[in-house]
Amino acid sequence: MNIVAENKISGQPIDNKAPKRPVRPVRWFIIVGTLLAVLVGGLVWFNSFRGQMIKQFFANNKPPPTPVSVAEAKSEVVPNLLTAVGSLVAVHQVDVSADVNGRVTEIKFEPGTRVEAGTPLVQLFDAPEQGDLANYKAQATVAQLSLDRAKQLASRQFGPQATVDTAQAAYDQAQAGIAKTEALISQKLVRAPFAGDLGMRKVEVGQYLTAGTAIVSLTDLSELWANFTVTEKDSGSLKVGQAVRLKVDAYPGRTFEGKITTIEPQIATDTRNIRVQATIANPEKILKPGMFVTTTVVLPEKPAVITVPETAVDYTLYGDSVFVITEKKEEDGKTSLSAVRTFVQTGNRVEGRVEIVKGLKPGDKVVAVGQLKLQSGAPVSISTDPAPQIPVQPPRY
Repeated sequence: MNIVAENKISGQPIDNKAPKRPVRPVRWFIIVGTLLAVLVGGLVWFNSFRGQMIKQFFANNKPPPTPVSVAEAKSEVVPNLLTAVGSLVAVHQVDVSADVNGRVTEIKFEPGTRVEAGTPLVQLFDAPEQGDLANYKAQATVAQLSLDRAKQLASRQFGPQATVDTAQAAYDQAQAGIAKTEALISQKLVRAPFAGDLGMRKVEVGQYLTAGTAIVSLTDLSELWANFTVTEKDSGSLKVGQAVRLKVDAYPGRTFEGKITTIEPQIATDTRNIRVQATIANPEKILKPGMFVTTTVVLPEKPAVITVPETAVDYTLYGDSVFVITEKKEEDGKTSLSAVRTFVQTGNRVEGRVEIVKGLKPGDKVVAVGQLKLQSGAPVSISTDPAPQIPVQPPRY
């Protein structure tokens, strides 16, 4: 068998192919890096584009200004008042009672009527005392006759002076018995100790009363006391004779006048308060003892202070603040208004206005109504609607 040799035939097997060359790792790094760079660049561009679009949206869609009512901070002299609470007490008030024991035989008054001092109210059984009185009067008559006879005899030197002294003692003893019995009888007739208005009757005919049992209340309404307390800090500004204004729930809108008549010389150690008493005339007799009163003491005037309406102040745990109106010019030359929150230090509140101790100056314009919808720097417009009236004293519920 002849084997023909060819030039293109090698000594390797025919089925074996030449191995492929491996892809270099650098190429993969380049591809992956390029993809990451494109992805990151796309995200950065998207965020930048979104921010610009949001800014452009809000720039072109500004909310309309919030309508608010505006008030001006004023420099004025406000009344220097000290407010406290207390109650009314009658200057003359008593539960009329009997001085001695006895049975009621007659009631001489009508409940709810006015009586004068000395008016008989209740009669107790006094028949034994009346009998003793008649007995002592008879003894006094006999003693008077004996005394006159003894004096005549002694003047003529027919009788001793001792007889005159004995007759005089008997007469004086009878007069003393009369006075004592009349006092006992007067105790059995209960009279009004002073003029005033009677209350409800508490006894009945035939009832046996012991000494001190209340028969009826008697109150003089022509003059009352208002008792109230103030703190130790405010006690130094009080003086006897200062004017006091009082208000009661029974007559809203009315103010009653009085004057301080008594200041307790001691301060309570438990509360550190001092008791004060004012006297109030009550000619109409509409004020009643026991009424709850709000008292306002008129103190000497203080220098002028800055005030704003009560509704302009926002009271929070972080402090008291107001919204001050500020003006600024826009790029187009127009003037816009905005409300800026400004923290202030407040003082007393008097007749619907608040003292501003620090934070404002006279002439500043503040938001009086509508600040609940505002944020600091928000655009506002001045409302043409009139601001609601501020009550001097808020109603109680």
